[in-house]
Amino acid sequence: MASESSPPPGAPVPPPLAAGAAARPGSRRLPMLLRCCWYNLNQTFRRRIADLGVTPDQFTALRSLVEAEPEGLTQSRLTKVMNSDPNTIASLVERMEAIGWIERRPHATDRRAKCIRLLPPGRAKHEAARSIALVLQTEILSVLPDAKREEFLDHLEQVGAACQRVAERVPADAAD
Repeated sequence: MASESSPPPGAPVPPPLAAGAAARPGSRRLPMLLRCCWYNLNQTFRRRIADLGVTPDQFTALRSLVEAEPEGLTQSRLTKVMNSDPNTIASLVERMEAIGWIERRPHATDRRAKCIRLLPPGRAKHEAARSIALVLQTEILSVLPDAKREEFLDHLEQVGAACQRVAERVPADAAD
């Protein structure tokens, strides 16, 4: 069995870090940079939408449902779209249904599945939070030259896809 530091058989082996890079304070490490960005963005967004009574996860679910319309999404599809885990999404969906932002209806073709659809109060919450999200995104991306913003987002999307591919190669029991 491979250790945590060993890539799976056949995976490309990254070049070694520069001497002492891991020990150097302030060295640029992908996990820490991504975590810092996500944490600060999430906390800022959370504070800015607090008066709306919506959380960043709820906003992401609402946005996903708006983008999926008119058919809505199954809970398992919402889990995948939000890059989350089934238990978190189940809890999120229950809370959002209880406050009247969404509804679950029988799926058109799968008797076992329920289709999650947006209700008018959920749509209103999404629109209010979306305005705030767009202002925040513009504010944050303003540190980049206009010509580089789309390129940065493309690169970030590529990094996210690479993270997904690597995660899919890790056996589920190794992640526990």
